[in-house]
Amino acid sequence: AALREGYERFDPRAYLQNNYLPPRADFSSEEFVVPWKLRCLAETFASGEIRGRTLIDVGSGPTIYQLLSACDHFEEIVATDYLAVNREELGRWARGEPGTFDWSPFIQHVCKIEGRGEPWQEKERRLRARLRRILPIDVHQPDPLGTPLRPPADALLSAFCLEAVSPDRAAFARALAHVGSLLRPGGHALLLGALGESFYLAGAARLPVVPLAEADVRSALAGAGFALRDFRSYAMPPALRTGVDDVDGVFFAHAQK
Repeated sequence: AALREGYERFDPRAYLQNNYLPPRADFSSEEFVVPWKLRCLAETFASGEIRGRTLIDVGSGPTIYQLLSACDHFEEIVATDYLAVNREELGRWARGEPGTFDWSPFIQHVCKIEGRGEPWQEKERRLRARLRRILPIDVHQPDPLGTPLRPPADALLSAFCLEAVSPDRAAFARALAHVGSLLRPGGHALLLGALGESFYLAGAARLPVVPLAEADVRSALAGAGFALRDFRSYAMPPALRTGVDDVDGVFFAHAQK
């Protein structure tokens, strides 16, 4: 209940400004956190192993950067979020409405590291075309979408969601098992998340986060029936500790159901 109340004050624009503009979204060096996240995803999708009809993005928030490498490998991307304000922000971007957040530096950077010489506008067009559904979700329910996804997703992606909406580690592990039910057996799950974070700011909202260690993530994945394929971590440098949160680092995990 306390989490729900906090998220009623969530400001998507403030969240985007805090995390997806410089200094954190600085593309001049791979040492910055946003290029690190984009490279984890680009390298993992480059294997060609993670592909299929449907990818579900759990807790999309107001962001699309996490889908840029994914959109080349799936016919449909299903975005989800608990908050109507985030679903509305995503819908405006998907429709190409003016005044939405400018993701073009992210798209250009992903095209550069993927190295196929594709015009960035083409990737933007493809993601908009494949982002066909933006659905409400509650990861604390056994059926997070209200009804099972039919057919189950071929892949699942979730970035900075589960630890930010769970009051404790046990709730994080349960939420991971709930969203895992949306995925077919053999399907792949890609997680990005915070390590050692206890709060973050989004406008007037000061939102609690369950502080995770690497061992907590590994344990929760195993408990939810996943085999870990890859795990990477990033230590947040002092220059990027800007006061909008107290995050120690970021993790990337690739697991298979």
